[in-house]
Amino acid sequence: MSQLTQFGLLADYNQWMNQKVYQAAARLSEEALKQDQGAFFGSVLGTLNHLVVADTIWLKRFALNAACSRALQPMLEQPDPTSLDQCLFQDLTCLATHRQWLDKHILCFISELQESDLDTSLTYRNTKGIVFSKPLSSVLMHFFNHQTHHRGQVSTLFSQLGEDIGDTDLLLLINNVDI
Repeated sequence: MSQLTQFGLLADYNQWMNQKVYQAAARLSEEALKQDQGAFFGSVLGTLNHLVVADTIWLKRFALNAACSRALQPMLEQPDPTSLDQCLFQDLTCLATHRQWLDKHILCFISELQESDLDTSLTYRNTKGIVFSKPLSSVLMHFFNHQTHHRGQVSTLFSQLGEDIGDTDLLLLINNVDI
């Protein structure tokens, strides 16, 4: 399986898991969503907002890369988040709608990449203004790993609130091969 196919699988997994997470979040009360449970971003809503903030930051960076620019042009119209813990949406419905919009752009972005694009570098400034230049393929791996990391935290918060989101394994999206 090519590296680009792997990123396509991760983009599909990202969308699938976000749907499961937001369906579970919709079953919680507003109070439970906002309850500070001692997680790094406090609550379920805080952690889901962080994922949107971080994805927005990275997608805007990707949009400035020549290999990525076409699919992500709408990201450049989005306001820059002011902090990693910024609460962009207090309302779960609005947050979920924006999450779906982001996931659609992630899928388009990955589907338009060419294998050769993965060998290019992404030069960007971090949130402290420090310039980095790293292989696009490695940064994409970080992008998807970051999402998985924080969804794992949300899964734990759901468990603490008595909400089961069901199976979350990437393995469920991988097709069987003939043996």
